[in-house]
Amino acid sequence: MANPAMRLLVIGPSWVGDMVMAQSLFMTLKARFPQATIGVVAPAWSQPILERMPEVDEVLPLAVGHGELGLASRRDLASRIKGRFDRAIVLPRSWKAALVPFMARIPERIGFLGEHRYGLLKERRKLDKQVLDQTVKRFVSLGLPLDEAMKGNFAIPKPRLFIDRDNLVNLRLTHALSSRPAIGMMPGAEYGPAKQWPLAYFHQLAQSLVANGYEVRVFGGPKDHAAAETIVKGLPQAHNLCGKTSLADAVDLLADCRQVVTNDSGLMHVAAAVGVRIHALYGSSSPAYTPPLTDNAVIHYLGLSCSPCFERTCPLGHTNCLNELHVDSVYQAILANRPCENVIVNA
Repeated sequence: MANPAMRLLVIGPSWVGDMVMAQSLFMTLKARFPQATIGVVAPAWSQPILERMPEVDEVLPLAVGHGELGLASRRDLASRIKGRFDRAIVLPRSWKAALVPFMARIPERIGFLGEHRYGLLKERRKLDKQVLDQTVKRFVSLGLPLDEAMKGNFAIPKPRLFIDRDNLVNLRLTHALSSRPAIGMMPGAEYGPAKQWPLAYFHQLAQSLVANGYEVRVFGGPKDHAAAETIVKGLPQAHNLCGKTSLADAVDLLADCRQVVTNDSGLMHVAAAVGVRIHALYGSSSPAYTPPLTDNAVIHYLGLSCSPCFERTCPLGHTNCLNELHVDSVYQAILANRPCENVIVNA
């Protein structure tokens, strides 16, 4: 029988959206083992997100860039946590992700088979992509007994991030935000242009919203700043916040929005976890595989014969999955503000 006060270590993913979805695993673990402590090994950038999750007791930043081996950093972290944890759950399927718990000699080490890491894991699970057909299901399954995980019909707790209301007040003052109802926009998608609704469409939507009495806030990182300038150009009630806010600030400002319009991106999952109404735009990816984990989302997806292709750029050269997803249909859905439907297919 498992020790209810066991010390659990989770090797976290490297993307914003995946880290938010990992909270479903943390919630599952706390429900099964209320007295357990959870530590998370994660990139330093993710610490502000993890600190908004009450289930996480400790964040262990790993100073290794995306795609880097960073053997010395992993060895140093392993030496510092040796003897502190009873079980490790490795979410990424890469070989290097399993190194820290192996070098730390954590007795139980669980993860999916991948990249010839047989010797690094104690419990090696085969990934059935038909049963575990969503990223979040795969994460949660690793926190369950094997027989339960293999059924695939287990509960998926919805992520919920803590909101810092005092920080929100300061942010509204700092960025001179108005009292108008706010619509957030997230035009970025780290994966590639096949997941990005045209900037001209975002601008046209922002123009209509501002004319109808809304404030528009565009969120993203420094790399999204120039794109956001295209969206807010000439619109006095539109704010380009890309690169001007921390990830924790984005959590609070998104929670303050009435609705958001977003590509399938990491910030989409952040928005879902603060409860704001989401209009999620899907192109090359699938809302069945990485849906926003909320009951307050409207999915805009054409479902063309070539979709989803999961490519970074359109292999056919036209990106019709997004170019034919029209502005007016999204605008009308925002104004309607009806109870959410599972899917809106725009013809």
